Amino acid sequence: MQAALGTMDGIIDTVSAVHPLLPLIDLLKSQGKLVMVGAPNRPLELPIFPLLMGRKIVAGSNIGGMKETQEMIDFAGKHNITADVEVVPMDYVNTAMERLEKADVRYRFVIDIGNTLKAA
Repeated sequence: MQAALGTMDGIIDTVSAVHPLLPLIDLLKSQGKLVMVGAPNRPLELPIFPLLMGRKIVAGSNIGGMKETQEMIDFAGKHNITADVEVVPMDYVNTAMERLEKADVRYRFVIDIGNTLKAA
C-alpha cells in the first residue's frame, strides 16, 4: 500500500462493512475518485482535509445493500448460478490491465488483497 500512495486515478469500494476510508483516499492521485458501492450498516468516517488538499472526490452509487446482496447470493445458490473468476495477487494488477486492453480475459479478475497483504 505504501508504494501505491498517490498512484490511482480511481477506486471502486465494494466493502459493505465499516472500514477506514483514509487508506483508500491516500492511494488516489490529485483529482482521483473514490466511488462507494458497498452499503455499511453504520456511517463511515470521512476525513475532509485529504480530500480538499488533494482535490479528490468521494461519490456513491446505489447497487443495493447487504440485504439485497444476500438475497442475490441466496438466489444464485438455489439455482446453481456461479461466477467464473480469475484470482490475481496485487502485484499482477498491471499485467491484468494490459490483458484487459488486449481483450485477453476469459473471467472476471478478482484481486486477492487479503493474501497480498499477509505476504508483505
